[in-house]
Amino acid sequence: MVFVGMDHGTTGVSFTILSSSIKKEDESSSENFKLGREDISSGKVSALQELSQRVDLDSIDLMVITYAMGDGLNAIKPLNKVKDRGILSINGAGKVTGGGTAVYEEIERSGIPTLLIPGLHKKTPCIDRRFAAAYSHHASAEKVSITYNAHLETGWENMVVADISSNSVTMLVQNGKIVGAMDACLGAMGVIHGPLDLEMLRDIDDGKKTANECFSHAGAVKIAEIETSVSQAKDELLEMAKVGDDRAILALDTMMMTIAMEIWGLIGIADKVEGIVLTGSMGAMEEPVNFFGLLKEYLEGVVPVVRIPPTSGSMGSAQIARDIYNGKRDILGIKVEGYSPKNHD
Repeated sequence: MVFVGMDHGTTGVSFTILSSSIKKEDESSSENFKLGREDISSGKVSALQELSQRVDLDSIDLMVITYAMGDGLNAIKPLNKVKDRGILSINGAGKVTGGGTAVYEEIERSGIPTLLIPGLHKKTPCIDRRFAAAYSHHASAEKVSITYNAHLETGWENMVVADISSNSVTMLVQNGKIVGAMDACLGAMGVIHGPLDLEMLRDIDDGKKTANECFSHAGAVKIAEIETSVSQAKDELLEMAKVGDDRAILALDTMMMTIAMEIWGLIGIADKVEGIVLTGSMGAMEEPVNFFGLLKEYLEGVVPVVRIPPTSGSMGSAQIARDIYNGKRDILGIKVEGYSPKNHD
């Protein structure tokens, strides 16, 4: 048996392959790979060609993927039962840029049994009605996969999961269900994205910048005055910090402060929290900057703080594929609809 998971991220598209030889409690022999967004959108690489070099495509029993904000979908469904790729719009802050679309269309044409995970938004049934009333969008689809991986890794039914990379998004899980989340445009900074503050809103109103231009320069890059491409921004930030550039140090310190504020805010409204899980390219980082360790200092003392690898998105998607194939019909409060495995032993 073979299960594949995909994480549609800001800087690229990641895959994890799980085979029948891999037990549920031991994912150590799984295979992960990532394709750069620029390489995909330019046509330099094909996701299915890369995947076929690692696994026989006909042997894939089920693939689970994520795509963009996922705000046009509120259940996990087969691709052939999803309209408009599960999104409401490609415009505005966080708009689609093309790489993930190419991968989605490749997979759609392939005939591989594939399910699409929804994002977290006001119409997601498991979201607490107060979160739904306050915010239209909470988190993109890969955050569901990340949270599922965190749940399997820790066994916690009540936790806060923070995915920290190009953007920072934090999820609240209560009694095994995702009940709320804070998206990047609302709260904590990531490397690229961050909250739209008053100055940015005025720039949008005055026609100086678009919402997406503001959103895509509201994270640490704003403070560090970095103007490079999304794919290079993190490395430039870390290089600046390594040589003691005060702008980069302030940017990282500010990121950590806003993330800690967000996490503590969710803990403050939770009924119970067994622990905090940090992940993402920054959240799990210990070298060259011990971002995980420094952020942990903000947080530890009340509940345990652990890290899981930045492959948690694609790994979680593969784990969801495996568990749905084996009969699970509820993933952290999100229902599975319209799926019945063929030739299920």
